[in-house]
Amino acid sequence: MAAERIFDRAVSVRVRGCGCEERRLNVRVNIELLSVSNPVHKKDLAVRLTDDTDPFFLYNLVISEEDFQSLKSQQGLLVDFSAFPQKFIDLLQQCIQEQNKDIPRFLLQLVSSAPALDHTPVSLNVVETNPFKHLTHLSLKFLPGTDAEIKKFLANCLKCLKEDKMMLEEKLKRTEEDLTRQLNYTQQSLSEKSRELDKLKNEWTSYTTALSNKHSQELTSEKERALQAQTQYQQQHEQQKKELENLHQKSIQQLQNRLSELEVINKDLTERRYKGDSTVRELKAKLSGLEDECQRAKQEVLSLRRENTTLDAECHEKEKLINQLQTRVAVLEQEIKDKDQLITRTKEVLDATQEQKVILEESTEEKQRHIEKLETTIKSLSAELLKANEIIKKLQGDLKTLMSKLKLKNTVTIQQEKLLAEKEEKLQKEQKESQEMGQSLRMKEQEVCKLQEQLESTIQKLEESKQLLKTNENVITWLNRQLSEVQMAKKLDSPASAPAGGRAAVSPLSMPDRPSFHSSGLSHPISPLYAFQNFLEPIHSKNGNSQCPVSKAGTSAFFSVSLQVQLNSQLLKPSRCSDAHTVPAAGHAANKENGDQLGLESKYFKKKDDSIPLRGLSQNTLNSEYLRPYLPAKAQPSPKAAGTPASAYFPG
Repeated sequence: MAAERIFDRAVSVRVRGCGCEERRLNVRVNIELLSVSNPVHKKDLAVRLTDDTDPFFLYNLVISEEDFQSLKSQQGLLVDFSAFPQKFIDLLQQCIQEQNKDIPRFLLQLVSSAPALDHTPVSLNVVETNPFKHLTHLSLKFLPGTDAEIKKFLANCLKCLKEDKMMLEEKLKRTEEDLTRQLNYTQQSLSEKSRELDKLKNEWTSYTTALSNKHSQELTSEKERALQAQTQYQQQHEQQKKELENLHQKSIQQLQNRLSELEVINKDLTERRYKGDSTVRELKAKLSGLEDECQRAKQEVLSLRRENTTLDAECHEKEKLINQLQTRVAVLEQEIKDKDQLITRTKEVLDATQEQKVILEESTEEKQRHIEKLETTIKSLSAELLKANEIIKKLQGDLKTLMSKLKLKNTVTIQQEKLLAEKEEKLQKEQKESQEMGQSLRMKEQEVCKLQEQLESTIQKLEESKQLLKTNENVITWLNRQLSEVQMAKKLDSPASAPAGGRAAVSPLSMPDRPSFHSSGLSHPISPLYAFQNFLEPIHSKNGNSQCPVSKAGTSAFFSVSLQVQLNSQLLKPSRCSDAHTVPAAGHAANKENGDQLGLESKYFKKKDDSIPLRGLSQNTLNSEYLRPYLPAKAQPSPKAAGTPASAYFPG
């Protein structure tokens, strides 16, 4: 069992017994926390009341956690068992602070049922006094100590007293030893100091006798000197007295002469004074006039200052307006730049097709119908607004007439005001609706303008695509013409006994339009020129330096047929935009794998949303080494000019 002392102080307590007067008593309050670990860890609060003057005065109270719960429910406490000891100590400290006052706010009462405190149970009350009543914050019941408890308490007190006695005896011994040491040391120092004092006294007597002799000699010599000086000073004084008398007489004569002169000057000055007074009066009159003018000038200055402040404020406001306008101009310039960029982007976009054109025309017709409907609604709204304005004018006239009869017809006017408010609300709603309709009209007009611009751009794109088609058709016709000429020339030159098996092997009629090469991993359709080139390459590799068994007439016929078939298929099916976009992409990829270079200009092979792609023309139609024998010498490209445009090879 371990005990921890929390509080141990003497407190003034008012003792009240049954049928006895109230008296004061100094009681020592001891509060301890008892912690028990066997068999279960518990904490108990032990409070003990004792009197230092009466050793048999002993009251005990032990509160466990279970007891505290019952005490809490009985007295309505709001704290837990862990916080209860500190709160109880705070109440005791408040009682200690108030115990010396005449009317204390907090006080401790020890109440017993017996007339005297004679081994009877006692209740300790913590009471707060106010003008209305006494409030008891806490009431604890103490039991008197038994003989065994009193003996134990007295034994503890004796033990503590003995320990205190032992401590005090040890302290006494230490202090006695310290004092004896200090006494011996002080006695030694006293004897030394007395010896030094005797020496100093002897030295002082000898020094005083020598000084007295010196002073007596100096006094006699000083007296002689003083007598000599006195005689000298008397002689000098007499001489100075005579000189001063002569000077005094001379100064008197000078002063008399001066007096006569000053009297003459005084007369002149009096005359000047009278003149000055008259001038002063005149100047005062002038000064008053000038002061009036000065006040007027000050008022004018004040008014001018006020005007200046107003002008400064106006100038400041104008500067603010200028800054705001400058910022607005910068914002507008930025918006203009953004709009210019948007315009350029919209010009560069080539999104519209023929189907979009039809859709846009239908949408424009629908929007025009919608606009006509909106115009009709706006006209009806404007008519209603005019009617509402006429009604308002009539109501205003009625109001003017009714204002004179307000005193007699208050009830009627209130109703009319309500009607007016409702009508004004309706008018405001109609005005807002008209504004919204106007804004929607403006937005629709802007949309119509944008759609018209898009239509114009689509028309331009269509014209460009037509021109491209014409140029492609010219190229194809020229190629067919050249191929036919070459074919005729070769037929005339070639021997009649050409092997028929070779022709049958590469007949263009026996080849499919769109072969797919599964071995190369290409599942999409490939252009016939690309297939023909890939078909001829293994034959060249097999024969080496030997001549190709395929006739050049067959290649020319295959080339012309493939170009005509694919151009006709494209012209007959212009609406299939998705196929037209995928096939050129595959052709470009295949040509890039072969490392070919473009023969026509780059603008004819740019991917455009509105253009119709040509499947029959490969990227290296003119640069292919298989077509060089069939072209004229002028039209054959040199190895340096591999990327020259088609206009260099094709006339017109």
